[in-house]
Amino acid sequence: MNAPRLIFAGTPEFAVPSLQILLDNGCSLAAVYTQPDRPAGRGRPLRASPIKIRAQALEIPVYQPLTLRDPAVQAEMATLQPDLLVVVAYGLILPPEVLAMPKLGCINVHASLLPRWRGAAPIHWALLSGDPETGVSIMRMEAGLDTGPVFTQAACPTPRGITGGELHDGLAMLGARLLQATLPEIVAGRLAPQPQNDALANYAPKLNKADLELDWSRSALELERQVLAFNPWPVAHTRLQDSMLRIWRATADEEEPATAPPGTVLREEPSGIVVATGSGVLRLTEVQLPGGKPLPVDAFLNARRLTGQRLGAA
Repeated sequence: MNAPRLIFAGTPEFAVPSLQILLDNGCSLAAVYTQPDRPAGRGRPLRASPIKIRAQALEIPVYQPLTLRDPAVQAEMATLQPDLLVVVAYGLILPPEVLAMPKLGCINVHASLLPRWRGAAPIHWALLSGDPETGVSIMRMEAGLDTGPVFTQAACPTPRGITGGELHDGLAMLGARLLQATLPEIVAGRLAPQPQNDALANYAPKLNKADLELDWSRSALELERQVLAFNPWPVAHTRLQDSMLRIWRATADEEEPATAPPGTVLREEPSGIVVATGSGVLRLTEVQLPGGKPLPVDAFLNARRLTGQRLGAA
């Protein structure tokens, strides 16, 4: 067939490299679908998604339905006559009517080595679980949540100390390059997707407030993973007297024994605030008080001392 007519569906920054690489390779984009503008920041003004901003700058038509289940929205999409729908972190469910619309189906760039992590937050959960590697998958979409057969995958290591933001950016670029390499094979029908092994699947749900609070009875290594996974969003925190202390960076020392109840600040050093955990100690290296900005620990300690205090205590 001639160059396929594409619709791209995506919303956050993660999707931008994939959109850009399609354009750089001369793909024909009929439209971009992205989520509606959302309130954000101080004063809660409406903010356009990164994908909308990029698409408008390139003068690509943008559609922002609240849902794709509306028959009127589906009829509008059908008038675009897409051959293929490319989805990258769109955030809305594609109903059967939409999945069946493009001649070549719908494909998804997903930030996990499926079936390892299905769901909304695979990057966070890969780091929280201490996975030694993760990656991206390109799959054919079907009615189930990230259950479709996989065309291809690309892996990358998750070295200790990497943050969620660093991994996010690396996977966004990896996914774009994999899409560039794979799309011609999919369009030409030369690549057959392989079914997933459902027995190996794990669910990566959206994060909630309870996920962000540090439980000092857990091991230092688990807490280190939590802190780094949530940097730069949504940021782990702990209770400090009558306020919250946000923890941006921390390092676990599993060899040093905790000589006080979990959450107790054992000492302050130029290299970090040392806190007892359920197993080992956690050295806090970048923290933030309410109303302040993230500070390296040496700057924080110029104005505040914590030795002997119990973090996380009500």
